[in-house]
Formats: sequence, C-alpha cells, structure tokens
Amino acid sequence: MTESQFVDEAVSRRKFEREVAQYRELEDSYRRRGWFLLDATFPTVLVLFVALKVTPRSVVCAVRLDFTNYDLLPPSVTFVDPSTGTALPAKSLGFKMLRLNGLKEASPETVTTLAQQQRLSVQELLQAHSPDETPFLCLPGVREYHDHPAHTGDLWLLHRRSGEGSLHFILEQIWASGINPIRMLEYQIQMNFSGFQMDAAALPR
Repeated sequence: MTESQFVDEAVSRRKFEREVAQYRELEDSYRRRGWFLLDATFPTVLVLFVALKVTPRSVVCAVRLDFTNYDLLPPSVTFVDPSTGTALPAKSLGFKMLRLNGLKEASPETVTTLAQQQRLSVQELLQAHSPDETPFLCLPGVREYHDHPAHTGDLWLLHRRSGEGSLHFILEQIWASGINPIRMLEYQIQMNFSGFQMDAAALPR
C-alpha cells in the first residue's frame, strides 16, 4: 500500500535528492562491497546486494526504500524481486539478518568460539508473523519499525536527527547484518542452490 504524500513534495524531493547525491559520491566504494543502485526516482530507491565472499558471486536480495513524506516519516523498506519489484514473502528471501547482542568489544575469535559453543545471543532483524507474510526490518529509522504496535514508545522523532533513517544507514545495516556475513554457498550434488552459510564473526554487534 502506497503512502499518500502529505508533506510538501518539494521538501521531501529535495531531501531525497540529497540522500541519492551522497550515495553517488561513494558509489564506487559501495560497488566494491556488492551494493548496486538500480534506480533512484523520487520517491523510491532500488538497491541490489551481491555476496562477494562466495564463488560464484551471488545476488542475495534487492531492497526498495520509499521516501514518501521524508523526513517527517522515515523511509519504508521492502525486500523485492529485482526483476519485477514485487514484494517478497519471508519464505522467499533465502537469507537472514542477524545481530549479535552484548559483544561489541569481542574479538572475532571470541565470537567464533561462542558460536561453536552455541552461546551467542542473536537478534533477528527481519520479522514476519508467518513465512507467507512480507517481512519488515525491525530497526529504528525504518517506517515499519516505528509503525509497529510494539514500538509505540520509540517514536521516529526521537531518532530523526541521529542519522538513522538515512539511505546510507539503512543500507549499511542490511549489508552488515545480512550480506557481509555470508561466506560460502552450499550446493547439492546437482548444483542446485540449497542455502547460504553465515560467518558469525562477521555479524554486527
């Protein structure tokens, strides 16, 4: 469902163009991390993520950010089929977005050891009530997070000036939690895709 534009469109468009311009300034660096900007036409941005640590390199997901009414409202984030733009249900994503809790200062070796001992506390950032639902990104700065009844006390206006909700911030969180940790493709004997393996030491914390 598309949000109607009630903020002065010229204001939202100007802020949208600033976000895109800042992305363009670092586009070469982003491309080397596997981020590809496919389209940026107000009010939406479409970005493709590729896992670069796997052989062969693989498209993991595409994400559409909707900046309607930005920045009185934060962007809406939807994971989509890159060929059609259709929102994907949780069961079709094929990857997870995980964040480690309470390990900000831990070394990669410590994280790996805790993972082997199954002692890691992990937060799932992609939330859906069923595999058939479109998942939402459970992250401050994302419209669906602030619209969720469980987060009524965490208003977007408390985050608006923090940088959360910017194009870079949201894409960085998706990359760090969902794309960067992917390190190996598992194949069946027939070379059919069967899933990604996550590198726990690469997860954000």
